[in-house]
Amino acid sequence: MSNFLTEHLIHREDDFMVVHKPAGLLTVPGKTADLQDCMINRLLAVEPKTLLIHRLDRDTSGILVFGLSKAGQKSISRQFQDRLTDKIYQAIVVGTLTGEGTVDVPVVYDPSRPPLHIADPNHSKPALTHWQAVEHFEIQGQPVTRVKLTPITGRSHQLRVHMQYLGHPIVGDTLYASPAHQVLMPRLCLHAERLSFQHPISNEALEFYFPAPF
Repeated sequence: MSNFLTEHLIHREDDFMVVHKPAGLLTVPGKTADLQDCMINRLLAVEPKTLLIHRLDRDTSGILVFGLSKAGQKSISRQFQDRLTDKIYQAIVVGTLTGEGTVDVPVVYDPSRPPLHIADPNHSKPALTHWQAVEHFEIQGQPVTRVKLTPITGRSHQLRVHMQYLGHPIVGDTLYASPAHQVLMPRLCLHAERLSFQHPISNEALEFYFPAPF
């Protein structure tokens, strides 16, 4: 288990650590006994001071920051709450998407179809995503687009729902893509590749990068 931290650590200081979460691993434990294996439990087994700050979906890979002191956790958590952090994701979406744009449509939980969320223009809580097409290519003969996604808000499933709303669901998305597009890749092609925030003690601007594995 100690190798897990060594393999996934990007940066570490007294008050926080930045790690890479692999796809398919929960950030925090689920409600049932079979969902206890998760990022924070694996880290706690090696570093008991680990404190939760934010999460990524189980099927999303990429950068997570955890607190290692109450001061670090409080400062960085507040930056997330106040939208003072910058997050950039990389994704591969179905079809040919060109240029760049913004999706400004609320994303809300759909209680009739858990765990799905839906785009609901009539809801009061905003959800805002900037997108930019980066590259066009094919997977198994299907046209796809690599996109850079910058979420301004942090709603659950926001990027996945917003891409579906545009008509370009994320490749490998078992919730929001068609069965044919789910099987184009063995995983959800969504990765948190950059995270920027201020150092919790010195206020220095920090940026961390971990390249997409797809």
